[in-house]
Amino acid sequence: MSVAENFQTIRNELGDKIVLVAVTKNHGVDLMREAIDAGATDIGENRVQEAAEKFQTLDRKVIRHLIGHLQTNKAKAAVKLFDLIQSVDSQHLAAALDKAAASIGKVQDVLIQVNAAREPQKSGAMLEDLDGLIKFVDAAKNLRLRGLMMIAPNLEDVEECRPFFKQMRELFDKMKTSREAFDFLSMGMTHDYKIAVEEGANVVRVGTAIFGERSYR
Repeated sequence: MSVAENFQTIRNELGDKIVLVAVTKNHGVDLMREAIDAGATDIGENRVQEAAEKFQTLDRKVIRHLIGHLQTNKAKAAVKLFDLIQSVDSQHLAAALDKAAASIGKVQDVLIQVNAAREPQKSGAMLEDLDGLIKFVDAAKNLRLRGLMMIAPNLEDVEECRPFFKQMRELFDKMKTSREAFDFLSMGMTHDYKIAVEEGANVVRVGTAIFGERSYR
């Protein structure tokens, strides 16, 4: 099927209450435009430089998500480019983003990325560090905490990811009670988004199922 057909199939499956972020990492501008023409309103990128090159070609408004690990030295470029930065995982990065956002008079929407499975090769705040990071972001004048993000383990049996999704939903619900704008639970990608949605995700990040395999560069 075409990119447009893939997108519409998933969009229809999810309904209108789930945010579908079309992840265009390592895919060209033409494919990104095809998804937007098919109705994609949210575009996700992993890297600041690649996003900058693509976004400058856009002639219509989309919501721009950074979903990859962000180095602090790229914080200023990131706040200029992205509407929602999903990968805040440390006070050091949060401080850099707060300073960068203040310098351009912006309040930057962010999610805190949680490493629920404690995978050493992945970014994300550990559960024991979460309270301190949340308090830090809450106190930052130029950051607005909108929710949580998680990348589940890449397991052969995706059912084994379910406990992590469930844990995140419980954490999200607990935090949401005291926050007005805390409304995004981002979890689930091509291989596991269906289970993530069953467990409460309201944002999914899908690349391969829309665009096909990536052409790495």
